[in-house]
Amino acid sequence: MKELTLKTSDNFPLSVKLFEPEISNGKVLLINSATGVKQQVYFSFAKYLAENGFTVLTYDYRGINESKPQNLKGFNASMRIWGTKGYKTLTNFIKQNYQDYRKFCLGHSVGALILGMNEDSIIFEKFIFVGTQDAYIGNLPWKVAVTAFFGFGVALPATTKLLGYFPAHFFGLGESLPKGVAYDWRTLILNKKSTSRLFEKIENDYSKTLTQEAFIIHAEDDPWVTKKGMESLMN
Repeated sequence: MKELTLKTSDNFPLSVKLFEPEISNGKVLLINSATGVKQQVYFSFAKYLAENGFTVLTYDYRGINESKPQNLKGFNASMRIWGTKGYKTLTNFIKQNYQDYRKFCLGHSVGALILGMNEDSIIFEKFIFVGTQDAYIGNLPWKVAVTAFFGFGVALPATTKLLGYFPAHFFGLGESLPKGVAYDWRTLILNKKSTSRLFEKIENDYSKTLTQEAFIIHAEDDPWVTKKGMESLMN
């Protein structure tokens, strides 16, 4: 494993890990993490693929794990910045260094949603989506929807206003999140347009241009990801 630091177009450093095979099969996979999930979560999978010939890239989004500042209070980051600048930086790196490779992307949760924020998503031959959907509460079972309403509608804005960032770890939701990321997550849950609402807030929406095949994986016993939500996203 090689440790890299790649800088975004606005000069922000992102922590990147590169897993290279002894004998390459000419395929490269980029892993886009879930919200607040450290890239280390994907290391075992990345190592397995590298042992089978794949070149694999993992990274931490701006404000997460090894790509976060010492103090998150007031730090400027959002899911939209993750897609338009962070993810864009990784696709630029892949285009420059793996021009002749077959290219694939695995998007876990928000890691699939941000694909439409970057025109370079067209470089990927196929996608793998894991646990991703339009997460609007109307797509969730009622008990989960009630929890989501109070969690994202009350607890999130209250704690974020108090601290200047969202202490997601306190609620068992992974790494603490910059304010902008937290409010984008809130939009996904509480706004009926969900993912589409995030796209309305960026300059260019490339989601409708993506025609590649997507292999979709979800856990049947995960009440937070529903068939209705997945179909809403794909449509």
